[in-house]
Amino acid sequence: MKRNWLVVLALIAVSVVASLRGMSRTKEEGERDVVRLKQAMPALDGKSLTATLVEVTYAPGAGSEPHSHPCPVIGYVIEGTIESQVAGQPLGRYEAGQTFYEEPNGVHAISRNPSKDKPARLLAYLLCDKPGPLTTPPNGK
Repeated sequence: MKRNWLVVLALIAVSVVASLRGMSRTKEEGERDVVRLKQAMPALDGKSLTATLVEVTYAPGAGSEPHSHPCPVIGYVIEGTIESQVAGQPLGRYEAGQTFYEEPNGVHAISRNPSKDKPARLLAYLLCDKPGPLTTPPNGK
């Protein structure tokens, strides 16, 4: 009886391995993985982490009022150009496909689309360890 169970378990293991191999595939010609940003994160609580992905669209010439984020932000420009500056840092100009990082609680003094005739879109990935608003005025009120 014990031997029969071992045979059944071996057959199950072989089936699982075979199905996993079938799920993996080789990359097609021209496909590749590109690391756009690798950033160490600040120490976070870890008990209630929440990841939020926000798509931000700026009309030509539009931007955000100065603000702050309570958690680290990774930005990825989908379309157009974004100018971004956190207080104390140089102004960054990011084109589609580029990324940037913002430390938590920094004052985001500039976030805008410098184009006069093309929209700009970015994905903002926020990793927060406490509930609350994702954006606050620069003075925290």
